Amino acid sequence: MIEDKRWKGVYSFEDSPFIMEILTELRNKDTGPIAFRKGLVKLGRYMGYEITKTMETERIRIKTPLEETEGIVIKDRRNVVIITVLRAAIPLMEGLIKVLDHARVGIVSASRGKAPKFEIEMKYVKVPQIKPEDTVIIADPMIATGSTLVKVLEEVKKYGKAKRYVIVGVLAAPEGIKKIKEAFPEAEIFIAKIDRELNDHGYILPGLGDAGDRAFGLPI
Repeated sequence: MIEDKRWKGVYSFEDSPFIMEILTELRNKDTGPIAFRKGLVKLGRYMGYEITKTMETERIRIKTPLEETEGIVIKDRRNVVIITVLRAAIPLMEGLIKVLDHARVGIVSASRGKAPKFEIEMKYVKVPQIKPEDTVIIADPMIATGSTLVKVLEEVKKYGKAKRYVIVGVLAAPEGIKKIKEAFPEAEIFIAKIDRELNDHGYILPGLGDAGDRAFGLPI
């Protein structure tokens, strides 16, 4: 896990050969929807493990069948809300929840309009009440313009103030990260890789195409 020098609290996994191998398969246009979904699940699980390294822990005493010893409890893992941005984040959330199995889950349906305005339409929002001790994790595979996630964060904050706000994704463009950090400096971003740029249609380059379409078998 590498912290990007351009922004505070933005981390990528370009130092992980395992993650880069999964990302290579996701990028490949010949990867079918089943393998694509499985790749997103793998990434979600791995990133969930990495996020637990940043969580608050507590040392406790326990008894084994032979003697007493010391262990730990990850306190923050008991207080997680995962917000799933439909559609593409469903497999990513599945991986996250394998590690963060105490999580409450919210659903947001948000779609981005066409260039140049990229207006965001939110059709469905179902978010649990957020408590001060919660870590809110927003799962969205592609951080392109950043407009969707800014809108989602604005909506999520209506349900209470959390301890942390964490965005988990597969690929990001610098333009999208910049927009999110300007609107919400406190937001942390965990991303497999930060790509080069956006094209005129708001797609990440070199990217992997539309993650939702590829995950659910629609034409590329």
